[in-house]
Amino acid sequence: MTPLFHTRKVTALDRPEQEIDLNIADEVPVKLVFNGLVPYGVMMLTPDHLTDFAFGYCLTEHIVDTPQQIRSVIVTEGEDGPTLAVMISGDCLSRLLRRKTRAQTGHSSCGICGSDEVPSVNQAVQSVFLSNPTVTAAAIRQALHDLDDWQTLNATTRMVHGAAWANGEGQILLIREDIGRHNALYKLIGACMRHGILPEGGICLLTSRYSYEMALKTVRAGMATVVAVSAPTERALRLAEAMKQTLIAIARHDRQFVFCGGERLTGR
Repeated sequence: MTPLFHTRKVTALDRPEQEIDLNIADEVPVKLVFNGLVPYGVMMLTPDHLTDFAFGYCLTEHIVDTPQQIRSVIVTEGEDGPTLAVMISGDCLSRLLRRKTRAQTGHSSCGICGSDEVPSVNQAVQSVFLSNPTVTAAAIRQALHDLDDWQTLNATTRMVHGAAWANGEGQILLIREDIGRHNALYKLIGACMRHGILPEGGICLLTSRYSYEMALKTVRAGMATVVAVSAPTERALRLAEAMKQTLIAIARHDRQFVFCGGERLTGR
């Protein structure tokens, strides 16, 4: 199994004579192959929760519509990284084969990798989110307060992103971490799919900025309330507004900003 991090000796700039052990997270190329026939690019990932990644990737990239359309995911280790052999239903495979090939490698920091078309805000909008159930401000603050304790890999390396899911009471149920913020979100969405956790009434917490690609993924996954540690882009905010998504960003322990969807919040 590929280790998640390695310990390296470094020296401080002002103390060259003193060596210090630091943990650095690893990243590996992960190949996606569908039904043994269709190679679908290479993504750079932290090498854990790869089955979750496959599920979340397939849903948010419109390869499947439901978890039942994924028949199996087999992870095989290669010399320089694993391969995810994903079996999907015949209708999904036919749809995939009609697509243009994504020729580029997906980097850890990217979202819409290898695509030559980016959906506009109007094209991306599906059925808007309902205003119920509501979420309390206390639940959001509770989830933010507990987030650090759940980021175990980041505590070891101080260099990975996290995507977490909390229930309506602010209790964190799942977290996934990765060097790439998009990958962490893919893994979280996949984990929710596989564990049968429904997005209604819950809170998605992100340790990153809320870019347009991240917004597309949460919308596709049905996540009506998103809390991001950093700010949204204008395009992501327009999508959140169009979807009637509750977006709380620049969210720190002591202060949080409501960018849109305040009607879903209570107890402010």
